[in-house]
Amino acid sequence: MDFRSDNVGGATPEILEALERANGGTAGSYGDDEITRRMNQRFSELFEREVAVFPVATGTAANALCLSVCTLPYGLIYCHETAHVLTRECGATEFFTGGAKLVPLPGPDFKIGLTQLEALAGSDSKGVTSKAPPCALSLTQTTDWGTVYRPAEIEALCAVARRYGLKVHMDGARFANAIVSAGATPAELSWKAGVDILSFGATKNGALSTDAIVLFDLSLANDLKFRLRRAGQVASKMRFGSVQLERYVQDGLWLKLAQQANEAAARVAKALLAIAGVQLMAEVEANQIFVRMPPPMIDTLQAEGAKFYIRPDDVIRLVCRHDMPAAEIEQFIALVRRAGAA
Repeated sequence: MDFRSDNVGGATPEILEALERANGGTAGSYGDDEITRRMNQRFSELFEREVAVFPVATGTAANALCLSVCTLPYGLIYCHETAHVLTRECGATEFFTGGAKLVPLPGPDFKIGLTQLEALAGSDSKGVTSKAPPCALSLTQTTDWGTVYRPAEIEALCAVARRYGLKVHMDGARFANAIVSAGATPAELSWKAGVDILSFGATKNGALSTDAIVLFDLSLANDLKFRLRRAGQVASKMRFGSVQLERYVQDGLWLKLAQQANEAAARVAKALLAIAGVQLMAEVEANQIFVRMPPPMIDTLQAEGAKFYIRPDDVIRLVCRHDMPAAEIEQFIALVRRAGAA
């Protein structure tokens, strides 16, 4: 019963089989291969427009390098106060941007508030040399507390960003989970709403070792290519990253995997809500659950082998995976009910 993260799970058989096929013969290096070209075409079809896709090793690299092409080294990047780029990436954004400043914003449901963004972006006007200019907006999808931005919410925030000349980045570490939850298309939840560049997560949802940067604003491509090389994020055998991404989105595999994780979280959340003294800290909209429960209940769950993280504020995070067997979910639900009745 391992709810520590969706990173603890394995890769899907479909992706492992694709890797095995890609391992035969030879191919060009550093992205000059047929698989990478084919993957880019598949993503362009997926997003309903021409895009440029760059496989990278980690989501942190994707986020930091995305933001590095969206800002000046002395610029401001607005993000939510709980955003992963701010709280969990060890200053990677500041490092790769050459010093840009992340500015945390509050907002309901762990999403950036429209009025808060409007007020701050308007006051941080460009052209005053004593003030850092606003350059970018970063949205996390799903948020770091598991809630989901709907297309209309993204459109409204992007409209403010456009008004003040900001590029818009989306940290899509759990983009597939958000697509399933929102019932939207990839295009509707990204560029059609105003997003310029996307950190596209795959590792958390079935890939082996790759995420990607998806460029909608192709004018950023040349700068990004240099930054990727300098950061050591241009794999010599890129075909092995590209084939994972290609198979991930083929035949809707990525959405099927995300739906399995989301449905598992919904089942667990329903069981938790039925127990006195248990409080959900955020709406369960995707595959993460944040909950408070009585300490004796926590002790019972851990003693019976359930694994999960307890935050410093005593909130428990439970993350459901694409490969979590139904029996594991039912075992945990039964344990929750016993612990709650004790």
